[in-house]
Amino acid sequence: MALAPWRWLLADQVGPHFLDDDTQRVLLVEARSLFAARPMHRQKAHLILSALRHRAAGLGDRARLVRADTFREALAGLGEPVELVHPASRAALAFARTVDGLTVLPPRGFVTDRADFAAWADRRRGRLRVDDFYRYARERHDVLRDLPAPARRPRARPPVDVPPPPPVVADDIDAQVRRDLDRWADEGIRFTGRDAPRRHPATHAEAQARLTHFLTHRLPAYADTHDLLRDGDGLLAYSALSSSFNSGLLDPEPAIRAAERAGRDGTAPPAAVHRFVRGLLGWREFLWQLYWYFAPRFRGAGWLGAAQPLPEWFDRLDADAAEARCLADVLAGVRDTAWAHHTARLTVLANYGLQRGWRPAELADWFRRSFVDGADWVMNATVIGMSQYADLSRIDTRPWAFDGTHLFRIGAPCAGCRYEPDVALGDTACPYTGGFEAFWHRNRERLAADPGLATALAGRDDPQRRDAVLAQEDKRGDEVP
Repeated sequence: MALAPWRWLLADQVGPHFLDDDTQRVLLVEARSLFAARPMHRQKAHLILSALRHRAAGLGDRARLVRADTFREALAGLGEPVELVHPASRAALAFARTVDGLTVLPPRGFVTDRADFAAWADRRRGRLRVDDFYRYARERHDVLRDLPAPARRPRARPPVDVPPPPPVVADDIDAQVRRDLDRWADEGIRFTGRDAPRRHPATHAEAQARLTHFLTHRLPAYADTHDLLRDGDGLLAYSALSSSFNSGLLDPEPAIRAAERAGRDGTAPPAAVHRFVRGLLGWREFLWQLYWYFAPRFRGAGWLGAAQPLPEWFDRLDADAAEARCLADVLAGVRDTAWAHHTARLTVLANYGLQRGWRPAELADWFRRSFVDGADWVMNATVIGMSQYADLSRIDTRPWAFDGTHLFRIGAPCAGCRYEPDVALGDTACPYTGGFEAFWHRNRERLAADPGLATALAGRDDPQRRDAVLAQEDKRGDEVP
């Protein structure tokens, strides 16, 4: 009797829900070309290898871990039929379809079926909005039906006595990964960021422990800190589990149901439960579906004329060179941890790139390479579409542009910074405030209908001031601020 095909698990498919039973033969591949193509953050590379090797170790004799230069080389050496759950990127899917004897199965790790989303989107008129999709998804999957949404958005405030997530304990597998990455670096493979002990789960058990801890201890304060920039531990009551969901260690549907139970039994307030569930069932699903619904056109049309290359200091995470404290702090966090919460990503990092006119696709690639949870399907919409407004407004009605006064209001570390958040001109001019005005003036005709931007710039449109701001920011250019 012929053996069943190998189930090939990619590095973002390492959770138990990507297998059908306890007897399947499993193939895992470490392809060196994945790390050599473009400089990847060292901690992201470590997490990928650690997750693959921990999965192989947990499966024992059922698993075959192949180390090769390329995926094609690894598959050619197998010589048997292989099946693969639908990959998470168009590039991976295109490759899979060129491999003889490889069967692509339907996607897993998401709640809404792609056909259901397409049917919903096809009925819409105008822009697709996450709020509309979230209402549809809640009804379609019967989620939070008996837990009404709060009438008002909660006021953001720093959490009190929120315990940190349980630490990840590195083991012998991590030690070997570190040695291998050191060797690769000696052989010429470039990494960005700093090496450090592994901070994020590499096994389902580690991720499940983090999720359970979050639902019990951190979820109650989750809604309070939405849209704040910083607090004591830098996590702001977030779960910090995005890498675990995006690597397939956790299945979102059980996490959503667990949050529902926390809301029903009073463990967490409705506002917190809704915000967490909206992140998984709303935003995460929405980003995944958009990636495939608009494929392959959804790569940004450069509507704002952004054409500047990503500067070298930003690409190599040179936080020490920056004098703007908010940018230095967030960039240092990425350098040291390969992670930042979404407010920091959008209002500090992506906002700066938007103001400077950096190429959206290059910025999206930087996010993908620099963050442990970076994935093409995530960055395609959040960076190219939402933050850089380069998708002809398919996702958002306005670009995510903010000046220094907004950053100050949400908690930027402006005290002691050489720049003043409310100053747009002169030696102490905040690069975000001057950059915001210059961005507006350069794109005024394209953005004239945006009432929010027009209000923010009321009284700052004097022609002499405009010329001075544009000259100042042109001179600043892409030099580190």
